[in-house]
Amino acid sequence: MTTVTSPTSTGATAAASAAKASGLTSAADQQDRFMKLLVAQMKNQDPLNPMDNAQMTSQIAQINTVGGIEKLNGTVQSLLAAFGAMQAQSATELAGRGVLVEGDRLQLANGAAVGGVQLAGKADAVNVDILDAGGSVVRTLQLGAAAQGGARSFAWDGKLADGSAAPEGSYRIRATAITAGKPANVPTLAGALVQSVNAPSDGTGAQLDLGKLGLVPVTAVRSYF
Repeated sequence: MTTVTSPTSTGATAAASAAKASGLTSAADQQDRFMKLLVAQMKNQDPLNPMDNAQMTSQIAQINTVGGIEKLNGTVQSLLAAFGAMQAQSATELAGRGVLVEGDRLQLANGAAVGGVQLAGKADAVNVDILDAGGSVVRTLQLGAAAQGGARSFAWDGKLADGSAAPEGSYRIRATAITAGKPANVPTLAGALVQSVNAPSDGTGAQLDLGKLGLVPVTAVRSYF
């Protein structure tokens, strides 16, 4: 009479070893090999020393878990691919629109410029200083109070503090939020028009061409104007 050892030593472990040796890597292949070995053990088991049902159930559960994880990974990859395609499709609609991204540059053109601030919470007053290339403040914009945090845009009419027109070009901005009499610096946002949208086919995500601000991922957009 042939004696077969318990599935603890020849079940999932043997299936995994056989799969590795024969080049079988998928969970489906491993499940098939495992079930064939299990059936063979059941046919040739010693009637006086039968297989332990608890051990057999445990081995089956383990091999099923491997298959479930592989299927889950496949599902997640499919969802990520679908999300990337939807994101790229949505990004194409941004061409020609104004967006706010992290940055401290303000581009003055045709007597107008748009920027923004990123507030952590409400503030009693928000002020934005506009600085020239030498670092001197040429205009301070008072945006008033903010009832809540988030991205907030502002427009500059290109006028200097004395009312004269500022030369076109690049300026730097810094922002301050005052809460309960205490001022604190807050992050600034640069505004730009989306010149074009680049949607790579490799799944790396859509990128926006913002002209002088360069290429930025669509996920860098904090707000629109």
